Amino acid sequence: MSKLSAEAYAIVEGRHADPFHYLGLHNEGDGAVVRAFLPEASKVEAIGEHGEVASLSRIHDAGLFAGTAPHGSRRYQLRAQYGDNVVQLDDPYRFPPVLSDYDLYLLGEGTDQQLYDKLGAHPMTLDGVDGVAFVVLAPNARRVSVVGDFNLWDARRHPMRVRGNGYWELFIPRAKAGDHYKFDIIGPHGQHLPLKSDPLAFAAEVRPKTASIVFDEANLPRPRPAPAGINSRTAPISIYEVHLGSWRRKGNNEWLSYRELAEQLPAYVRDLGFTHVEFLPVSEHPFDGSWGYQPTGLFAPTSRFGSPADFAGLVDACHREGLGVLLDWVPGHFPDDPHGLAHFDGTALYEHANPMQGRHLDWGTLIYNYGRTEVTNLLVSNALFWLERYAIDGLRVDAVASMLYLDYSRPSGGWIPNQYGGRENLEAIEFLRRFNRELFARFPQATTAAEESTAWPQVSRPIESGGLGFGYKWNMGWMHDTLKYIGKNPIHRRYHHGDILFGLHYAFSENFILPLSHDEVVHGKRSILGRMPGDDWQRFANLRAYYSFMFAHPGKKLLFMGSEFGQEREWNHDHSLDWHLLEQKKHAGIQALMRDLNRLYRDLPALHELDCEAAGFDWIITEDADHNTFAWLRKGSDPRARCVVVVNFSPSVHHGYRVRVPYAGRWREVFNSDSAHYGGSNVGNVGEVHTQDGAGGPELALTIPPLAAMYLIPES
Repeated sequence: MSKLSAEAYAIVEGRHADPFHYLGLHNEGDGAVVRAFLPEASKVEAIGEHGEVASLSRIHDAGLFAGTAPHGSRRYQLRAQYGDNVVQLDDPYRFPPVLSDYDLYLLGEGTDQQLYDKLGAHPMTLDGVDGVAFVVLAPNARRVSVVGDFNLWDARRHPMRVRGNGYWELFIPRAKAGDHYKFDIIGPHGQHLPLKSDPLAFAAEVRPKTASIVFDEANLPRPRPAPAGINSRTAPISIYEVHLGSWRRKGNNEWLSYRELAEQLPAYVRDLGFTHVEFLPVSEHPFDGSWGYQPTGLFAPTSRFGSPADFAGLVDACHREGLGVLLDWVPGHFPDDPHGLAHFDGTALYEHANPMQGRHLDWGTLIYNYGRTEVTNLLVSNALFWLERYAIDGLRVDAVASMLYLDYSRPSGGWIPNQYGGRENLEAIEFLRRFNRELFARFPQATTAAEESTAWPQVSRPIESGGLGFGYKWNMGWMHDTLKYIGKNPIHRRYHHGDILFGLHYAFSENFILPLSHDEVVHGKRSILGRMPGDDWQRFANLRAYYSFMFAHPGKKLLFMGSEFGQEREWNHDHSLDWHLLEQKKHAGIQALMRDLNRLYRDLPALHELDCEAAGFDWIITEDADHNTFAWLRKGSDPRARCVVVVNFSPSVHHGYRVRVPYAGRWREVFNSDSAHYGGSNVGNVGEVHTQDGAGGPELALTIPPLAAMYLIPES
């Protein structure tokens, strides 16, 4: 069999690795020949630029045609007859490459920060013809084809050409936005893989379907920006964490769309005084029960709630209300669904091949190989994409500890040490530093936050001084200690006094966010209200005191949806929050308390300006374990910006309780969580207290309500 015949059979059998070598226009001998593969066509002609017609002969019954090209025409078209229908079309194999040599150089070097402008599916006009350019990385594949609505999902019709280090590309004329598509890949050993979704797809089908959808994201309406300085260490940052699928639902338990959420959510969050909204992962994911933490489409907002343009509308609505928008981002692992990244080109392309490096035991998911340039380039580009295309104001990085440690949640002997014999994942560390370095360089007003549950040093410190470069770190230790304390019966709290004090030993070692997140209201942990001890009145009083303690404690704030009105039951991602509870005064009181806490946190510089600085905090009372009482001073940069905070975690009223203050005179009680407005007993100081002389300076003699907190500021 001649070489030509071998190539012909490779084309009709859908296994040709270099279709441009055979199909299209080629100079051969003294003339030029055109070859086209058009299954089901009975007749094919090549039409020259000036209308010249050249008939092509069928050289294989599967639909392979060849013949002399129209004289001097490089921009020919094909005219094919299908039964009684005649169709004129452009030959994909006559077009020039999509990627330039410079593109390939940057891709190979790993310095193309806007990978999403090159890879994926991009509607464009090439050589005067409208169509879609498809590009995908599959360096170990023998053959890659695009299949979709435009070719009857037939892998023989549109095999791609390979460029550079395994970048496969093809421009398909007349393909368009809205078309569904996947990649059909033959692996390095000739194995036919499951159809793969596009790793850089900008839209996808609603689960359980898994096809990618062509979307012209270059023309995506860009949301307006958030207010300047909203992420600053000196700014009040109070974050409302939201799972979009279960915040609120319509009749028949249906999701709200992005557009419907835009009409309701931002106004609600702003009314309660939060400064930011944080969405649990919105990247496309196949399994509802993963809450988005097992993504398969990193560049596609989930289609559950609408289109990418609809999601952009939600972000814009948040910014219109003055809110910052944070996204939960998952670069630590990905699921092994057959249509996803797992074994993408027949090899461990994105993951480690060795399961001791490449699979999480806790979640059954796969771990990115951060030592591969192509992998880290994909992840960094994805982070930048959300900020560039959707004007997102920051990323909260999930499960950072699982990335940093090679032995994370692994038994002895079940992990592979680094080159120095240690447990640190050196490649992941460098990736996280690169991620932060490039993100802050491109978007200096944005921020990043790490969910990091260990004592890894300098997570939110500059890279040049040895840090990881995050803007903030979740304070998981504070969350665990204080929830443990508040869950105790008050009679036992004296023995756990240190759980409140301990966090201040390290409170300024990082730029901390205090998180009461979704993870604390699932899997049998109960809701935040459900953790509170005592009878019904005490439970709500404990919750009011705990939130008041949180908002006066150094660190930015984060609260998961539903907690702001005292959701009773655990969060269920398949159902709406229990909004009917707000018909009860005790739950409405918790919501009113949250509204006032956010207002005071924003309005009083002492409560936020030096959140991340030791200079912003002084203990006043630490040793009164018998009364379960604490007092401290919060300070702003102005000497008169002061706030005294007193918290009584016992069910007893304290009369004449002496608290030292920095200034003599009148102090206003600007907040009391025992106010009847919140459902309390209205014990307090009638709005103000005058100092008395004490041995160490001016003091206040306070009436401290039960299970309550008070904020006092000096009269200016």
